[in-house]
Amino acid sequence: MGQTSSSENVGSGPTTNFYNNQSFEEAQTAAVICQTGKVNVSVVSSSGPYNTASYPQGVAEGGNNQQYGQPPPDYFNGLEDSGFSNATLRRGFIRKVYLTLMLQLLVTVGIICAFLYWDALRIWAINTYWFTYGMMAVTLVLIVVMSCCDTFRRQVPFNFIALGIFTIAEGLMLGSVAALFKVEPVLWAVGATALVSFSLSLFALQSKFDFTTMNAFVWVFAWTLLSFGLLCAILQTKFAYIAYACLGTLLFSLYLVFDTQLIVGGKHRKYEVSPEEYIFAALNLYLDIVGLFLLLLQLIAICDS
Repeated sequence: MGQTSSSENVGSGPTTNFYNNQSFEEAQTAAVICQTGKVNVSVVSSSGPYNTASYPQGVAEGGNNQQYGQPPPDYFNGLEDSGFSNATLRRGFIRKVYLTLMLQLLVTVGIICAFLYWDALRIWAINTYWFTYGMMAVTLVLIVVMSCCDTFRRQVPFNFIALGIFTIAEGLMLGSVAALFKVEPVLWAVGATALVSFSLSLFALQSKFDFTTMNAFVWVFAWTLLSFGLLCAILQTKFAYIAYACLGTLLFSLYLVFDTQLIVGGKHRKYEVSPEEYIFAALNLYLDIVGLFLLLLQLIAICDS
């Protein structure tokens, strides 16, 4: 009975004012009283519009509340600048390029050794002159395809298949060329190519001079050397061949430094390769090393004779 009397008093008695009247009027609120059974329920709502901002503008301007004093920080500032803005992504790209290059070089050296030490294969390569030109045509077609079709060289696994076929074809071509020389000059050329490539790569990594801006100069140098090669084919003298081999070695050395800096990038480089182009980057380095090997082999063979 006591509990029932208490409930009736709450429902029918005067409503207790829990708010200050002055503050209530300044806040410009509206109250709606609903009766649920014997209990009156008051719903208080603001007569003005709600502020749906992420933080109160007035509080942020006044600086009274430290929680809303400053807008949230921008966590994505600078990530859209380039593909090399993340150092981890850059190191992963370099590892992919040089791992692919090492596999290419191992396959190529293995094929060259097969042509050098397998007498039946060596004699067959010497007597079958069309084999070298056939492999040269295959490598040229694959170079054009991988250089011009950017979607093809970025699509896995077609890019690895094309690069594997190119590496085998290039190794067969180099093996058939090496079969025309003695074993000692070929081994000397392999060692000299490894030493020069390693030294130039270290130089490209440590140098602050930007070789990536010398693209036009290297391109003009390449066409000039091609014209000089045609002249050497007409003259057919030993000194012309030596000069051509020396200039060619200088050209591919510049290309190796140029491509290495494009791959590594950094604050001292104006241009750099996209992280998605690891197949194309490995192909460029491989062609630079192959060019060095062929010209050093020619130079060593001429001096040995």
